[in-house]
Amino acid sequence: MQKKELLYEGKAKKVYKTEDPEVYIVSYKDDATAFNGLKKGTIVGKGVVNNEMSNFMFRMLEKEGIPTHYIEELNERETAVKKVTIVPLEVIIRNVAAGSLSKRLGLPEGTALKCPVLEFSYKNDELGDPMVNDYHILAMDLATREELDQIAQMSFKINQLMVDFFKSVKVDLIDFKIEFGKTSDGQIILADEISPDTCRFWDSDTHEKLDKDRFRRDMGGVEEAYEEMMRRLGLRK
Repeated sequence: MQKKELLYEGKAKKVYKTEDPEVYIVSYKDDATAFNGLKKGTIVGKGVVNNEMSNFMFRMLEKEGIPTHYIEELNERETAVKKVTIVPLEVIIRNVAAGSLSKRLGLPEGTALKCPVLEFSYKNDELGDPMVNDYHILAMDLATREELDQIAQMSFKINQLMVDFFKSVKVDLIDFKIEFGKTSDGQIILADEISPDTCRFWDSDTHEKLDKDRFRRDMGGVEEAYEEMMRRLGLRK
């Protein structure tokens, strides 16, 4: 599998075309951003962690019947994935109040929610990825009713599978963001990544943060937190 032209460069990844029109290569960077790109920095080794953890999670979810864009890990930073057209929505699932939800609703951080909360954001950096509901999405033709229902159903299943899995390694899954893409034949599949960049992970006993909040909030120990998550998954000794 050979990288051809650079198709896209985002805040955390580069995407390349390959000799196969239905296959792309994703290359993970160490660049770190927060607050829609207002804060920038570097987390050394982040690209390796996010690539390897995402692939680990995608393989696990595939076994549970969740279709993903994952094809093959090429090296520690690069992965071959199925070509998809990304549905321009960030799908956020929240199990415990934290971050923007705490601010918006006045809920103390760490408040357990009575049921998982699903939120959608419109993927648009210039607008700051504003929160949207089903009616906005349908009115703007970002997805059909059937696609939205499918995305919601898959997202809740992914949440339950991940909550149970992370609990087994003494990590609480507070919330996370995922994205979906459409293949050439119209199938909706899980894409993007699952990593400490896109999830809030707290140690089940100490509630220590093991994710990008350490970068966002200048808490220090960012690289160590990412490596600790890799150890919990058995991907590091």
